[in-house]
Amino acid sequence: MPKSAVYSGKESFVNDRELTEVTFAKGVTKIGKFAFCGCSALTAITIPEGVTTIGRETFYGCSSLAAITIPDSVTMIGDHAFRECSSLAAITIPDGVTIIGYCTFCDCSSLAAITIPASVKSIGFRAFQGCSSLTAITIPEGVTTIGDSAFGVCSSLTAITIPVGVTTVGNWAFQGCSSLAAITIPASVTTICEGAFMACTALTRLSLSPAVYIGDTSFLNCTALISAAADQNMPSVKALLHSRWYAIRERVTVLSCLKTLFTTQKKRKREDGGEAQTLGVTATRKRLPKVMWRVILEFL
Repeated sequence: MPKSAVYSGKESFVNDRELTEVTFAKGVTKIGKFAFCGCSALTAITIPEGVTTIGRETFYGCSSLAAITIPDSVTMIGDHAFRECSSLAAITIPDGVTIIGYCTFCDCSSLAAITIPASVKSIGFRAFQGCSSLTAITIPEGVTTIGDSAFGVCSSLTAITIPVGVTTVGNWAFQGCSSLAAITIPASVTTICEGAFMACTALTRLSLSPAVYIGDTSFLNCTALISAAADQNMPSVKALLHSRWYAIRERVTVLSCLKTLFTTQKKRKREDGGEAQTLGVTATRKRLPKVMWRVILEFL
C-alpha cells in the first residue's frame, strides 16, 4: 500500500521500504544525513527551493528513485548522497555546488546523463564509479582535481575531454572504462597517477603533453595501445608515447631551424638592396623531399 510522509527536517525514514512519496514542510533548509537511506520504494522527489544542504547518504540505496529535482538553492551535496540509486537516469547539479564528493553518485547504474555546473572545482574519490550507463560527460573548466576512481568502471563512456586547469588525474580515475576510445589531456596536467587508464581496452587515440609524468601502471591492460606499442617493437605503452614525443620534438627542431635559415636569407637580400629571393629557388629547398616541403610550409 502506498505510503506518504512529510519531512520537516528532523525525521529519519531509514530503510522504510513502504515509503513512496515525500513532501517537505515549509522552511526546511537541510535534509539530514541518512534521512531517506534505503527507501527502496521511493520513485520521485522534488526538493523545494530554500534547501541548501543534502546530507551524507540521504538517498543512499533508493533503488527505485527514477527522478529528482534539485533547486538552485542547494550548494552542498554530501558524500554517498545518491549512491546506488540504480533507477536514476538523469540529474542536474545546480550552480553553486563546488564539490562532488566521495561516492556521491557511485553505482548509479542507469545514470546516462548528468549536468555538472561551472561552479564545481573538484570531482572526488569514486564520485561516479560504476555509472555503467554514462556515455558522455562534460567536465567544466573550473575543475582542478579528478579524484581517485572518479569515473572507474564507467563501461559505456566513449570519449571525454579533460579541461585546461586540471593538474592531476587520480589513481584509477578511468580504470575499466572499456568503451573509452579517445581522450584529450591538456598541458596543465602534470601527473597521470597509477592505474589512471588501466584496462581501457578500446583506447586508441590519446592526446597529451610530453611534460606529463606517467605512472608505470597508468595504461596497464590497455590492449589497443599495447598492440600499437608491440607493432613498433616498444616494450610498453609508456615507451611508445615517449618515442613519439621525441620524434615530434626532433621534427619541430628541424623545422624551426629551417624557418630561421629562410627568414635570415630573405632579410639579408633585402639589406643588400637586391630583390628578395623567393623560397622556391633556394638551394636548400631543392635538396628537400616534396612531402617534407609541404610540411614545412604549414609551419612557416
